[in-house]
Amino acid sequence: MSSLTSDPNQTENIDTIIRPPYFFISGFIDIPHIKYYYVFLCFVYIVSLVGNTFVMMVIYVDSSLHSPKYIAVFNLAFADVCESTALVPKLLDTFLFSRQLISYNQCLTSLFFIFLFLTMQSFNLTILSYDRLVAICCPLRYHMMVTHRSMFQLTGAAWALAVFIVLLAVCLITRLSFCRSLVINSYFCDHGPLFRLAAPCSDVVPNIVMSYLNPCIVLYLPMVFIISSYICITHALFTITQPQDRIRAVKTCTSHLILVAIFYLPINFTFLLHPIIPTNARIINLSLTSVLPPMLNPIIYVLKTEEFKESAKKLLSTRGAQRAVAPVQST
Repeated sequence: MSSLTSDPNQTENIDTIIRPPYFFISGFIDIPHIKYYYVFLCFVYIVSLVGNTFVMMVIYVDSSLHSPKYIAVFNLAFADVCESTALVPKLLDTFLFSRQLISYNQCLTSLFFIFLFLTMQSFNLTILSYDRLVAICCPLRYHMMVTHRSMFQLTGAAWALAVFIVLLAVCLITRLSFCRSLVINSYFCDHGPLFRLAAPCSDVVPNIVMSYLNPCIVLYLPMVFIISSYICITHALFTITQPQDRIRAVKTCTSHLILVAIFYLPINFTFLLHPIIPTNARIINLSLTSVLPPMLNPIIYVLKTEEFKESAKKLLSTRGAQRAVAPVQST
């Protein structure tokens, strides 16, 4: 299928812009036993869906978690569910059932939602790092600086910025003509492999600029802020004289640091070594970095955050007691 090209007679031509009726998602090529990987992705998706739904339910039900910090945690779980749902079911449908043709409009819609929720994962981790920074470096001013209103404003601004930058990238795709190959060398309608198909026929310089600008806004600037915040936190920890207070402060950061590591390190590793990584290895690495963080995030919060763990136990024990009482009442 590498020779699949656009036929100008079968394309929608609007103001000389050639828009093909479909693209072909090449995905994973000549990988033995690849169907086992798809089964693994299905398992990861189910765990992610159940885990993040559970996190959102616990936060919603337990009033003790209705604090500014858990607005960002709820938002992260919501973005995880949406990103996994936008990516994994379509990926499984595409490759397990050999439905690798995707229409032009569906391709751009998929591109928009996957990148939107990936962007929000990064922004939510940045907001959580701000919460930890204020909590440890300015504990006396925490309740004045981190309020429900300020957290809603931060998350609202993050959503607005995410929608803007992803929508801009998609709009720049719509001005391109695809007059040659229609084979996207990725496992979904990825931004880079998609706009490069139009390079022989259109000016893709604005798209190239966006391909460098978006990672700076979505990955590198948040990483700089998070690293800077933890430098300040480390300095503040050395000023704490009581060892038990220092240990308590470190514990509040542990879960967030793990989330940051599993989200940023693999994706940056893949991007930095992109020129020397084989195509299949790059695709597998990127697919894993897209689906594993949403699965691991709720597990880490349940296991590493004492406050959330207690709320989860209380909710489960209450539901268990209600189920035990119901048969007794019915008799």
